[in-house]
Amino acid sequence: MTRRLIIVQHHPAEGVGEIGAWADRHGIALEVHRADLGELPSAVHHPCVLLGGPFAVNDPPAWLQHERAWLRERIADDVPVLGICLGAQLLADALGGRIQPLDRPETGWTRIDFADGSALDALQWHEDSFTLPPGARSLASSEGCPQQMFALGTHYLGIQFHPEWNAALVDRLNAHFGDASPLPRHADADRHARMAKWLDQQLDEWWAG
Repeated sequence: MTRRLIIVQHHPAEGVGEIGAWADRHGIALEVHRADLGELPSAVHHPCVLLGGPFAVNDPPAWLQHERAWLRERIADDVPVLGICLGAQLLADALGGRIQPLDRPETGWTRIDFADGSALDALQWHEDSFTLPPGARSLASSEGCPQQMFALGTHYLGIQFHPEWNAALVDRLNAHFGDASPLPRHADADRHARMAKWLDQQLDEWWAG
């Protein structure tokens, strides 16, 4: 049986990035669904990754409201879910957390401080954050955002920043959003490499769990 990972994409410019490279190395097939085009799968038995997107959980378009209900069904079915940025907010919301605006947006390279004492520079672009769902563990924070990462059991992992954004995906986002994009115009190879290595470890642990 083919190992399969369900990807829920919310915007044409926000692709899988380094998640695709990780899946290729592990022989895992990606099944991509565009939630913004109404493409959510009706029956899901494989782990799911929810990507980011420029939308607000507290003021969702109709298709995102539909995804919120769909996500609660996946949680009821005990399907493992990893959420990134908007995806992390959707996951926190579905598990009983709250979504709230930041005092100011976080954009570009940001220092992430982890609960184990380590740190990582990671890319961000978000205006909202989440409170911890009941029973969840806080795993990371930043100067401007107290919750950057959480886990609930072994099935649910939310990451507010963007470890999947490689240089090619950042170029794609900049091309799509133009002057509205706050992301760097020049790649930092060392930072991207460290971010990709960190993501590989998180995906390995989540997948094994």
